[in-house]
Amino acid sequence: MKVLGLDNVFVPVGDLTRAVQFYRDVVGLPVAKRFDEMGMVLFRIGDETPGLGVGVTDVPQVGGGQKVWFEVADARAAAEELSAAGAAPLTPPFLIPTGWAFEIRDPWGNVIGFTDYTARPDLGRS
Repeated sequence: MKVLGLDNVFVPVGDLTRAVQFYRDVVGLPVAKRFDEMGMVLFRIGDETPGLGVGVTDVPQVGGGQKVWFEVADARAAAEELSAAGAAPLTPPFLIPTGWAFEIRDPWGNVIGFTDYTARPDLGRS
């Protein structure tokens, strides 16, 4: 078997309306598809087909259970933007080998990370 690529990443949430408000309005991911009857929404990530899916569970894991990172052009600027929107980083942006990174938590405790490739632009997206 050969894995062809990433399809979707799913994180558990407790409320679909609140999840849409957080991921669309705070994080800035556009809604790609809604499956309200299934308690699920798929958000588009950049121009790529893979997306972030959120699905309602009866009892989301306390403290979250998932960690998902997204690439952004400038992680430090993104941290400021998300802070202004009410999603403060868990720590100040920090250096990693490829550039800067930081993490936030969604309302259910899932960790959402953001990283840039300013130190290794050859590895990042344009």
